[in-house]
Amino acid sequence: MTNRPLPPAAAPPSARDDPPQAFGPAVRRALAGSGGATGLLMTAAPTVAFVAVNALSDLWTALVALAVITVGVFTARVARGRSTKGAVVGLAVAATCAAVAALTGEARAFFLLPTLLPGVIMLVCLGSVLVRRPATGILLNRIVGGPADWRTDRGLMHVYTVSTLVAVGINIVNFALQATFYLADQPSVLAVAHVATGPVFAGLVALTVVAARRRLSRD
Repeated sequence: MTNRPLPPAAAPPSARDDPPQAFGPAVRRALAGSGGATGLLMTAAPTVAFVAVNALSDLWTALVALAVITVGVFTARVARGRSTKGAVVGLAVAATCAAVAALTGEARAFFLLPTLLPGVIMLVCLGSVLVRRPATGILLNRIVGGPADWRTDRGLMHVYTVSTLVAVGINIVNFALQATFYLADQPSVLAVAHVATGPVFAGLVALTVVAARRRLSRD
């Protein structure tokens, strides 16, 4: 998630001036940060196209379909005014996953990096808690409108620590499921798990923002 620095007049309001959100609006805002429903569909389109064409034809035809859809999604994102950096990252990730599948000659290898990624994120989140710099606080405190010295606020630290540990748990489950279906050579199930990751973490972001703002409003 890339945020351009805002001028002082447009800075996020303090949580004390901004009433705590309900969960529903917070989820919608979190999803909007990923481009909304259209953005989620565009993100899922290359993966769905790859798996569908591979099931109907072969790996190489699926890779061609993946390339066509990925370039189309990249063009559409740029045309919609989305972050060019984000679009380039999406293009690079798809290209890397496709290269792994092409080199191994296996469709499931397309999901090798996405399968390993939750394990890496799990370790990063756990490490951030151990050093008392919970990852959700680093990523979301500015959105919450919390103070710059949020690590000295016991209430905020508790919220961010708990939500980061929840992220650890989600990634443990995600890694275990994807590793299981990777070894079972089930690319269609891997695709479902991959696509579902976005909404799950959007929900966690929303819960964290709501909980942190409510905590600040009580202080």
